[in-house]
Amino acid sequence: MAEESHFTRAAARLYVAQQALSRDVRRLERELGAELFVRTTRQVALTADGARLLPYARRVLEAERELLDAFGRLGAGDEGAVVRPLLVDVNSPGLCGARVLERARQLVPEHVELMARFESGLTGAAAEILAGRIDASFGRFAGLDPAVRARLDHQPVRYEPMAVVLPEGHRLAGLDRVPLAALAGETVYAGAGNPRTQEWTELARELFAGRGIEVAPPAPLAVGAEEFQRVMAKKRNPILAVVDFPDMPGTVLRPLVDPVPLSPVSLVWRRGFMHPGFEALRRSAIELASEEKWLRCPSDGWIPATDAQVMRG
Repeated sequence: MAEESHFTRAAARLYVAQQALSRDVRRLERELGAELFVRTTRQVALTADGARLLPYARRVLEAERELLDAFGRLGAGDEGAVVRPLLVDVNSPGLCGARVLERARQLVPEHVELMARFESGLTGAAAEILAGRIDASFGRFAGLDPAVRARLDHQPVRYEPMAVVLPEGHRLAGLDRVPLAALAGETVYAGAGNPRTQEWTELARELFAGRGIEVAPPAPLAVGAEEFQRVMAKKRNPILAVVDFPDMPGTVLRPLVDPVPLSPVSLVWRRGFMHPGFEALRRSAIELASEEKWLRCPSDGWIPATDAQVMRG
């Protein structure tokens, strides 16, 4: 509730009925003898007593997660038992994470549910993983802060060829493939200013360095595909993407070449994490990487040295 500020959204996130959540909050307020939330028709906000309780509640929840992990309760998953869903951030629809999740759903027992989430960037998703709000994500592991990486594990999944999204009518839109040198003088959008996609913006800066390509300044932070498309249509900057990036109206997607820049993608999770559906997710990633040759680097591929070392490790 403290994070969602809305009973309906909080109930959906917890997989309970809104009425049950409201009842439990009222019961807790009676037991504590304090009002924890100020309720209006549009929003729910913490009271001073609620804010004072919040850090204690978070420590209790973290202790519970550590206890369950230590004794393997989340990994047992007896058939027919109620198991909470595995929450998997796939970044955006259509990317390789979504394909891994789709196959993993075919590998788990019927009573184990795998649910997709869409966090848009690994920097933001990593914080959600460490807070226990999602269980796994996909993205550039080497781009995370070392202190964050130390609390996470990863499994390399793909060296994903990068591409550029061009407005229709752009001078390069008629090419089948766009050489990086042809982007010299362009200002390319790569998520600058979005705190959830810092690892992607950093990768773009390394790719563009010395090539005469500029990273576009921050744009209004868009949430959801429709809002992103609307903002990008107004800016009309080329967009750094990957070859499986979803179609956007009024644009064309062109792979980048000479060299082929690669986006290193890993499956990422919290160290020590256990869940009856998690091994299926890892197995799915391994199978697809083998079948699709996702971890084979092209001879003319480009990847930062740090990323290559982390992926090999």
